[in-house]
Amino acid sequence: MFDDNGSFLLALFEFFLFFAWFMCLFWILGDIFRSKDLGGGAKTLWVIFVIIIPWLGILVYLIARGHGMQERQLEQAREVQAAQAAYIKSVAAPSGGAASQIADAKGLLDSGAITQAEFDQLKATALAS
Repeated sequence: MFDDNGSFLLALFEFFLFFAWFMCLFWILGDIFRSKDLGGGAKTLWVIFVIIIPWLGILVYLIARGHGMQERQLEQAREVQAAQAAYIKSVAAPSGGAASQIADAKGLLDSGAITQAEFDQLKATALAS
């Protein structure tokens, strides 16, 4: 397949260019679909341009819209982090306050799952918080 070292290096360079184009394609397509200021038609045109004329499309996109790529990525990361924090707070927050925690502990005591000492400890913890 490779007649000499030059053909191997050329194939290696072609593979590198293909891999680099593929990575840039994913970054740019992600940015196109992440962008809130583009409508559906503009997104479609950018996608067609980037896929039909690969290197020129990527370079034109980077020149025309590259300045906002980092801001859009940081905004998405902030939204994900805020959603995660809200979810953690909703799951970790005690439901009903101290009265419901004591009632739950009393139910456990009545069922025999915990001892009187453990109930007293849970009650003290619920009242302290």
